Amino acid sequence: MAKKHKALPPIVSSEKWQTAIDDFVEKEKELTRARDALNAQRRRLPMRKVDKAYIFQSDKGDMSLLDMFDGRKQLIVYHFMFGPDWDAGCPGCSWVTDAMTHPAHFHARDTSFVMISRAPLEKLQQYRKRMEWNKPIPWYSSLNNDFNYDFGATTDNGEQHGVSVFLRDGNDIYQTYHVGARGVEYLGTHWSYLDLTPYGRQEEWEDSPKGWPQTPTYEWQKRHDEYE
Repeated sequence: MAKKHKALPPIVSSEKWQTAIDDFVEKEKELTRARDALNAQRRRLPMRKVDKAYIFQSDKGDMSLLDMFDGRKQLIVYHFMFGPDWDAGCPGCSWVTDAMTHPAHFHARDTSFVMISRAPLEKLQQYRKRMEWNKPIPWYSSLNNDFNYDFGATTDNGEQHGVSVFLRDGNDIYQTYHVGARGVEYLGTHWSYLDLTPYGRQEEWEDSPKGWPQTPTYEWQKRHDEYE
């Protein structure tokens, strides 16, 4: 006879289980409303101008930070920990990348999404192939510039993971947000990433500053091969 595991939640009646679930879901909804309010504050944060020019290496040749926008207004950068002398990328960053959504959903909200690491481009290409990452998310090498140092992705303590958000006004680029450490743990869906941007999900229900782009809720969402 199989031995039962002792470390189990308490067993209750269906009625008590439903009561416990209902009470807990109400607390989850309170957390959701609090996060919505925090996201609204994020959309009102100030921004700083990026004055330095950076050149990155990519599958398509040398690229500037402006090129990464690909004509869109917003840019999300995931700082992937991969040092120049490392044989493989960070396991934690690899988890985050496994969970990344198709970039077409970002593009539909006028937002580009890229990854940047200090490792040479050849190592990034080899690691992408090993991990079988087929989603078309651009991955750039910052080996030959100061980008990682200037944006906190490389410090005296080594490589650091994180997310930086940028907004473009013509050819002028501004940084609007940065988060690292456990701040990236809940990221994965396109909603969670868009919440970090100055324009948010751009849906009518959001509490955003006057003049922010907004459309009816959910109407913009399509299958990733159906966007124009």
